[in-house]
Amino acid sequence: VQVVESGGGSVQAGGSLTLSCKISGFTFVDNAIAWFRQAPEKDREGVLCIDSSGGQKAYIDSVKGRFTVSTDNAKNTVFLLLNSLKPEDTAVYYCAAKRGPYCSGYVTEYDYWGQGTQVTVSS
Repeated sequence: VQVVESGGGSVQAGGSLTLSCKISGFTFVDNAIAWFRQAPEKDREGVLCIDSSGGQKAYIDSVKGRFTVSTDNAKNTVFLLLNSLKPEDTAVYYCAAKRGPYCSGYVTEYDYWGQGTQVTVSS
């Protein structure tokens, strides 16, 4: 299984970015995919997850209404749309996949990880 993120970059506050996550060797059927982030000197935290039914769960209140996750199952790709970005959203964003249909916000429950992509938001 290979997980590859892309789409990070530097934007000003209020801007938008779309992160992509291509997962090879893994089916989205019956499995969940999540986005995590890790800011400098902080623990990695769950951001959003999409379960096998397409349901979404946010793990950070501040991203609700601003971030959205979607999938293109035909291309085995997951997207994280980041809108109305704030400086506190600055972090390395990771895509992770777990076997099993249900979402989780715990790092230890995910089986496969990408290398991360940097998102930097300036004020």
